[in-house]
Amino acid sequence: MIVRAVVEGRAVDADARFALEARYGHFTAMQVRDRRTRGLAHHLDRLAAANLEVFGAALDRAAVLGSIRAVLGDDLRDAGVRVYVVEHDGRPRVVATAAPPTEVSARPQRVTAVAYQRYLPHIKKAAGFAQAHIRRAAGPLGFDEALLTTGDGLISEGAITNVGCLSGGRLLWPDAPMLHGTAMRLLEDLDVPQERRPLRVADLPGFDLVFLCNSHGVVAVGEVDGVPLRQDAETLARLLAFYDALPWDPLD
Repeated sequence: MIVRAVVEGRAVDADARFALEARYGHFTAMQVRDRRTRGLAHHLDRLAAANLEVFGAALDRAAVLGSIRAVLGDDLRDAGVRVYVVEHDGRPRVVATAAPPTEVSARPQRVTAVAYQRYLPHIKKAAGFAQAHIRRAAGPLGFDEALLTTGDGLISEGAITNVGCLSGGRLLWPDAPMLHGTAMRLLEDLDVPQERRPLRVADLPGFDLVFLCNSHGVVAVGEVDGVPLRQDAETLARLLAFYDALPWDPLD
């Protein structure tokens, strides 16, 4: 539920916010606690790279930070914040929205594999009907998230997450087109050998731990399409301890 929205620093009503948010453009999503967020530089870098590709223009980082501060106002210290850069009246506009904060589930997630590949997956696009539909369809079936795959089960990412696997002390990421998410970027600093390799749904039961990550946090995957997965307690504890110890960057 959106509690506040601003367009280029100016407060707007819900209808105006919706009209802008649904347009052509890109965005990033972050969790804010005590007016701080993890990986602020990664969020800004994502927006800057996408802006060059989508609009052929440099990003005004000061405008983005100003919009985040404006949507938080003087009263919001904890929130889920999204920053969109969307086309309106022939030019890109910065739109920021604030919603109640979201905490990652501590419960191992149930996931289902869905054959779907996003267009320009490296860009977090403002309009995402397909992913929203996939997650809505998975929910009533008892699944928390969907893994996006090719027809023969090659994993790229989750519908709104990145997917990682830990095996024998190595951190494995899918070698496939995907969004290089901010949480994934932060976990790439974990001091273990890491590599990208083709990962298939059928491979997952053989790993010590399969996990999902996004701005909400990191959570283990308990099963995929009813098949239970290993959840090595020591491996999970080390991963969560690393993520929980990451610094929060000030927004003021």
